[in-house]
Amino acid sequence: MLIVAPLLAFSNDAGPALFKKGNSLYQKANYKEAAATYQKMVDDGYQSASLYFNLGNAYYKNGDIAPALLYYEKAHRLSPGDEDIRINIQFANSKTTDKIEGAPEFFITKWWTGFILALPANTLAVFSVLLFIGASCLLILYRFSGSVIVKKISFYSAILMLLLGIGTIFISGRQAAYFDAHHDGIIFNSSVNVKNAPSNTAKNGFVLHEGTKVNILDKNASWVKIKLANGNEGWVGAADVREI
Repeated sequence: MLIVAPLLAFSNDAGPALFKKGNSLYQKANYKEAAATYQKMVDDGYQSASLYFNLGNAYYKNGDIAPALLYYEKAHRLSPGDEDIRINIQFANSKTTDKIEGAPEFFITKWWTGFILALPANTLAVFSVLLFIGASCLLILYRFSGSVIVKKISFYSAILMLLLGIGTIFISGRQAAYFDAHHDGIIFNSSVNVKNAPSNTAKNGFVLHEGTKVNILDKNASWVKIKLANGNEGWVGAADVREI
C-alpha cells in the first residue's frame, strides 16, 4: 500500500508530459520554446539532473550562457559524476568573458573529491539500502542454516555488506558536506562592478561579466559577498548573481 499509493497519487501528474513536450520542441530546434517548457517544470518545483541538463542545453542553444551555466551546475550537483554535464559546463565556460584560474589542487585532494563525487547521492542511497537488506537476509540465513559452511559464508558476507553499506552512507555524507561548503552562484548581468563594501558608494574593486562562477561567502537582502577562484573578494548586488 505504501508503494502503490504514491504511484496512484501522481498518475495524473503533468510533469512527464511537459518534459516530453520540451524534448520534442528541442529536437525541432525550437530552443526558446523548449527552454520555456522546461523552465515551467522547474518553477513548478520539479528537480532532476536530466531536467536541469536539458534546460541548460536549451538555454545554451539559444545563446543564453548565464542561465545555461546555472542549470548545468544544478545538474552537476544532482549527478556529479556525469561526464556529459562536465563537458557541457566546459563548453559554456569557454563562451564567458572572464577566464579565472584557481590555484592547482593537491593531487590527493583532487582524487578524493573525484571519488566522493563519482556517484549521485540518490544512487549511493539505493546502494546502501540494498546492502543493508542483503546483509539482513544473510544474517537470517546464518541464524537458521544447519550447515557450518553456510553459516560462516553468510556471516562474513553479511559483515562485509554492512561495512560497505556504512561506507556508502559515509561517502554520501561527504558529498553533501562538499556541496554545503560550496555555495556558488553565477553572475547574471552583462557587466558588474564588484564593490569593496556592501554600499553603492564603496569603491569598485574589479569587474565581472555574465556567466562567471563565484563562491558566495555571505549575503543580505541587497548585497552578496563573493569570492573568485583566484582569491579576489568583493560585494555585488543581490540581483546580479543567482545562487546555484
